[in-house]
Amino acid sequence: MRREDSEIVRELPLFRGVELENFRTLIAAGYVQRFPTGTVLIHEGERPDFLHVLVDGQIAFFASHNDREATVSILTPPAAFILAAVIVDGPYLKSARTLSSSTTVVLIPAGAVREVFERDTGFARATVAELACRYRTIVKELKNVRLRSSSERLANWILTQASQSGGCGTFRLPFEKRALASRLGMRPENLSRALAELAEAGVTVDGPMIRVGDAAKLIAFSKPNPLIDDPTS
Repeated sequence: MRREDSEIVRELPLFRGVELENFRTLIAAGYVQRFPTGTVLIHEGERPDFLHVLVDGQIAFFASHNDREATVSILTPPAAFILAAVIVDGPYLKSARTLSSSTTVVLIPAGAVREVFERDTGFARATVAELACRYRTIVKELKNVRLRSSSERLANWILTQASQSGGCGTFRLPFEKRALASRLGMRPENLSRALAELAEAGVTVDGPMIRVGDAAKLIAFSKPNPLIDDPTS
């Protein structure tokens, strides 16, 4: 494993408080792999062999049932994923597919992770904190879906992306519109209609580029709520 990859893992809140010797044990057991676009890294229903740490690229989590498929979430680096399944040694509840042309992932054997979890209190506390944050994220996602229309979900997503893009009001879609539609719980045709509706709130679309022409109008339409939209709450 390259030193820079090890350092990225070490800086994650999950691993920052791990005793040095235990961290070295995890890194010594792990390795790095790079994957092309569309590679399915984990399959829903299988048991975990590794804890994955995304170092570069993007990953879409998705689930399937009765010939239907839906994107559950999209992950950007750096971040560990499928922690809960690794800790309880339970089956994956979702699959993961790479979205980027070159996705770099650190793989740490699940057994080594569980062993360090048992003896390292710093890692155990960090694991509880990480899972608590993810639980709160799931609650926010449920509220977003249950309490908002598809256009309102899209409007709030655009506000968040525009803010994260430096506040200039223009940004490039980080993934395909089909993936965005599934991520927001709508069909691709409904996404097109929602974008057309948001034109009245000052949103314009040019291919993959989104521009917020009137932030005040968009805020008035979307009614952002920190108990749904703030990732730190």
